[in-house]
Amino acid sequence: MARDGQERRTERSRPGGSAVALSTAYDTALLDLDGVVYFAGGAAIPYAVDALVAARDGGMRLAYVTNNALRTPDTVAGHLTELGVPAAAEDVVTSAQAVARLIAEDVPAGSRVLVVGGEGLRVALRERGLVPVESADDEPVAVVQGYGGPELGWGRFAEAAYAIGRGVPWYASNTDLTIPGARGIAPGNGAAVEVVRIATGGRVEPKVAGKPRPPMHRETVLRTGARRPLVVGDRLDTDIEGAFAGGVDSLLVLTGVTDAATLLAAVPEHRPTYVAADLRGLLVGQPEVEAGGDGGFRCGGWRASVSGDALVLEGADGSDALDGLRALCGAAWTSAGSGACGLDAGKALARLGL
Repeated sequence: MARDGQERRTERSRPGGSAVALSTAYDTALLDLDGVVYFAGGAAIPYAVDALVAARDGGMRLAYVTNNALRTPDTVAGHLTELGVPAAAEDVVTSAQAVARLIAEDVPAGSRVLVVGGEGLRVALRERGLVPVESADDEPVAVVQGYGGPELGWGRFAEAAYAIGRGVPWYASNTDLTIPGARGIAPGNGAAVEVVRIATGGRVEPKVAGKPRPPMHRETVLRTGARRPLVVGDRLDTDIEGAFAGGVDSLLVLTGVTDAATLLAAVPEHRPTYVAADLRGLLVGQPEVEAGGDGGFRCGGWRASVSGDALVLEGADGSDALDGLRALCGAAWTSAGSGACGLDAGKALARLGL
């Protein structure tokens, strides 16, 4: 069950447990999209649609939270509905919306903002009463960068550099260096931000809104009204760190970029409250990871401990592999303390098939 944010930050030496389904313990799921709901090519991840429909029908609100500033909420909602998860634009929160609010708090209504990005940014700015412009010569009072797709040309980066060089404040929807696509990994908005940073001599830093920064969490809570939110994601450095920064609980699903070995090596701000194979984890409780007086950690039918420079796993074959991973997290995170675990987990994970 959700606890005080500071308590979570100081105690996260093992995954948490919940006696009831997570969809009951929390009122709102703040869901990442790529790697959680659908693959980079747009197809639904196995079990995702049915799990989300069941969670929603059980009373949990679903909000879809993305760092991708290119697509509008209407477009994202349309895609989800086509997959079988009916969604409306108000169910979608983007980093474009978060950065537009950030800018609107700093400049007068009706101000001109130079946009280096796609339609999602323009729609979000207009929603805040700001006027998108295309040139540094249009007298903008702010510059905003967001992912604009592969067709975004060098001329757009030049316009940003011209304006920033003249002293115009700089904002970025997010700084993810990469973005997954159907053909593989492509440069993300963070890579584009670095281009502009280099062009301007590295003297100015943008104000960043997206995950894991606090403005994104604030935007999500303001738009959803969540009182007991659960962040659900596949990335430790955006989704889980964003939950940590916001002082809320998180569920890591292993359908995206994070694998078991990376999870075991996570630093404190990247350690999720819960771990599940996929979104079916919303529909069940989570077993407790219990610390034993012998230095080991037990979960389900497994016991994990540290021996020399390796993690050791004992238990009955056929027991739930996720319980074994949770026990290993307890041993690894406790051993690492405030750092990253460097213990050899190869044999233990091989036994789990992970």
